[in-house]
Amino acid sequence: MPSTAPLPDRAHLVSHIREFSRRVKLSGTPEELESFAYLQAEMNAAGYQTRLIAHDAFISLPGRAKVEIDGMALACITHSMSVSSAGITAELVYVGEGNEAHFADRDVTGRIVLADGIATEEVAALASAAGAIGQIHVSPNEHLYEMCVSPVWGSPSQHTRAKLPSTVICSIRQEDGERLRRRLAGGERVHARLEAEVDTGWRKTPLLVAELSAENGPDDAPFVLFSGHHDTWHFGVMDNGGANATMLEAAHVLAETRNEWRRGLRLCFWSGHSHGRYSGSAWYADEYFDELERRCVAHVNVDSTGGEGATVLTNSAVVDELKAVAADAVAAISGQKHTGRRHGRAADQSFWGVGIPSMFGSLSHQPPGPVEMLTALGWWWHTPHDTMDHIDPENLERDTRIVLEVLWRLLTSPVLPYDYAAYATSLQAELDHLERELDGRLDISALKDGASELERQAIALARLSDGAAGETADRINASLLRASRQLVPLNYTSGERFHHDPALPHRPWPSLEGIDELARLPARSQDTAFYAVHARQTRNRIASALRQANDALREALQP
Repeated sequence: MPSTAPLPDRAHLVSHIREFSRRVKLSGTPEELESFAYLQAEMNAAGYQTRLIAHDAFISLPGRAKVEIDGMALACITHSMSVSSAGITAELVYVGEGNEAHFADRDVTGRIVLADGIATEEVAALASAAGAIGQIHVSPNEHLYEMCVSPVWGSPSQHTRAKLPSTVICSIRQEDGERLRRRLAGGERVHARLEAEVDTGWRKTPLLVAELSAENGPDDAPFVLFSGHHDTWHFGVMDNGGANATMLEAAHVLAETRNEWRRGLRLCFWSGHSHGRYSGSAWYADEYFDELERRCVAHVNVDSTGGEGATVLTNSAVVDELKAVAADAVAAISGQKHTGRRHGRAADQSFWGVGIPSMFGSLSHQPPGPVEMLTALGWWWHTPHDTMDHIDPENLERDTRIVLEVLWRLLTSPVLPYDYAAYATSLQAELDHLERELDGRLDISALKDGASELERQAIALARLSDGAAGETADRINASLLRASRQLVPLNYTSGERFHHDPALPHRPWPSLEGIDELARLPARSQDTAFYAVHARQTRNRIASALRQANDALREALQP
């Protein structure tokens, strides 16, 4: 069936890209605020109600850096959230890719670690915990990639500030790193000197909110959250100028069809994504938690659309219950089969604790290539080369059409397109695996029963939803929203809804970790009784959430 979603104008998209190529937009700087003024003027012109908010955020802007080996300076950069230092000198220790195993069998106390790969928050946290005083990261190619290395999601509190990196952190080019690795492998003792200037502290950052309600709906009706960051590394024309162009054009053409909407649209343009570890979206989730919990039906995040050579549209991230929405949109516009992937701990996904289903982040990717490509977003990502010449207007229009397909369905579907049968199938597979590994050490049959009931009710609710309208649709939507507040946190948080989990890689279904810890324990371990205490508590929390979600769906099924 042909789509009824509105179409974007390529000329408008390119015009926005030209504007975004004019400024470097570091979080909390005057240049960034000037660019936010352009966003606000465009949204006002499209008929949206706008608010430009200034809020406190913990921001880190890297400056000058120096890496010296035997008195010779190497090309380098430092990183957001690195410790500043006028100079430290210490012996180098090679830690491979810097995972837990590499740190476990090396003494790095008081030393500078040499690690393969771009600087990451995970290596920064492990090196800090192990007592290192410095880190040198070896780029996989000749480019130096800007990164934020804080493992704290959003701005730190008094409870999380101690988790910030405690080392000086720099990156060097591949060829220089290879020479250092060879010297260390040959048994040499190599000393390095690091310097770093990093401007870190609290500052006011902008956040633009633009909202439009359905033409015939009340102002406090449910809404779709549509977001992307505006701060950049260097000019950041793809990341995130492409997505900002997508957002502006999608908002403009959708506004012309608001008489067909069944719920409102709220856009948020974040600062602090690149230099504050998602400080803008984290602040917004905390500050507006109650309203988001009551009214927000989905979060669509966009990042780095329209990249040159970005022909792969099969692998963008989406929660289980919205996979069909993403697949339908990708197939309709590109003909590709969207298999999707699980969300990583990234992309301003600050709303899982609230219980909001989410999709995307980056949407289109580079095809598989040589290892030195590094990223599916192109070799220019997070470098000074992210300029207008790496935007493909045809790809930008295509990506924007996919986003419009998704937003159109979320805005106009009489019943929210949540597929909790797919969610239940994913949860059942995880529970089956855990049950085998537990080998009788914990009874999780209540969880399996809850997941099975969820699947049965979701299938029944889908049948009821087909053709539903009016009060019936409203009742189903209210129940789906209640269920999501229980189910999304199970899938994507450790279980604490009101504090953000660390910005570190997490296992699938992190709420199950307490049970998984018991399952991973060797049989007949002397610690089994201790682990069983926490595992039972974990089981009870999940059982309670499943029960409440099933109660919500059951209510919708009542005649």
